[in-house]
Amino acid sequence: MPKILVLPGDGIGVEVTNVSLDVLKTVGEKHKIQFDFETALFGGCSIDAYGVPITDEVLKKAKSSDAVLLGAVGGPKWDNLKYGIRPERGLLAIRKELDAFANLRPAIVYSALGDASSLKREIVEGVDIMVVRELTGGIYFGTPRGIEHLSNGEEKGVNTLVYTTSEIERIARMAFGIARKRRKRLTSIDKANILEVMELWRRTVTRIGKEEFPDVELDHLYVDNAAMQLIRRPKSFDVILADNMFGDILSDEAAQLTGSLGMLPSASIGHGGAIYEPVHGSAPDIAGKDIANPIASVLTSAMMLKYSLNLDQAAEEVENAVKTVLEKGYRTADIHQEGMKRVGCREMGRLIVEEVKKL
Repeated sequence: MPKILVLPGDGIGVEVTNVSLDVLKTVGEKHKIQFDFETALFGGCSIDAYGVPITDEVLKKAKSSDAVLLGAVGGPKWDNLKYGIRPERGLLAIRKELDAFANLRPAIVYSALGDASSLKREIVEGVDIMVVRELTGGIYFGTPRGIEHLSNGEEKGVNTLVYTTSEIERIARMAFGIARKRRKRLTSIDKANILEVMELWRRTVTRIGKEEFPDVELDHLYVDNAAMQLIRRPKSFDVILADNMFGDILSDEAAQLTGSLGMLPSASIGHGGAIYEPVHGSAPDIAGKDIANPIASVLTSAMMLKYSLNLDQAAEEVENAVKTVLEKGYRTADIHQEGMKRVGCREMGRLIVEEVKKL
């Protein structure tokens, strides 16, 4: 019985997660899988209840679960809190607790949504990219860090970009392994011409590729060039490997190729567990209005079925159900176009559930 910890979070997180649960329950009934769902507070709602974005009890539940399904966290209500207890700190805490060092963010442009992108259809149609981002190291976690007051009255801010060989090796192996199951092409992103740590990154990735994955084609791009090429020739990319900061930026750029953040799933995987969360934020301005796009959350659930539960067929059925609904012309507000059928969050979920039943 797969044990899933559900953390809907804040804003539209609750609405889109409810849709995903409906889809997962349908998958369970169809394939005779009995999921054990447990729901807990996380993010801003946890701060309101307990004073912290995630409690020790919830962290323990996450460690004992087969997977964690997240909604979204944060909002203006909590923006002025001290940095250490903001909702986003809960994300860093659970990633660290589960040693979730690899963030997987696919960016797929469905043919039915080829005109939803800000780029021309001929540029983006057929794009299928997987961004593998190192998630627990780099400049977001390096020390020393902080802001200090100088004797002359100025302030100095410091963050440290640091990686060890073993940290680079494990994320490289993850990316190469994924590329091997796709189109066997990996592009590693760095700034080796300027930063010594990125020189180590490039050298280590090259060695892992040569010694362990000789069947995977490897190339390297400086991050500034990579950002340009993602817009110029996005279909040339298969798997992109990047450190924490560069991956954070480039995965959002790749996401925009699809036309809406409401379409993008993600997974954070490590040795202690896996966290599945849609890319979009909590969007408090539309929360409770039944207009959010649940597709990113639904596709996130499909990633969970595939990567944590080894239910590849069920995952494919969910992905195909989403594709079919889009091909039939149904759209939520964020991806709506003239001539399409506009639906709300709950109705989009119902349509996907019905397609899952048919497959």
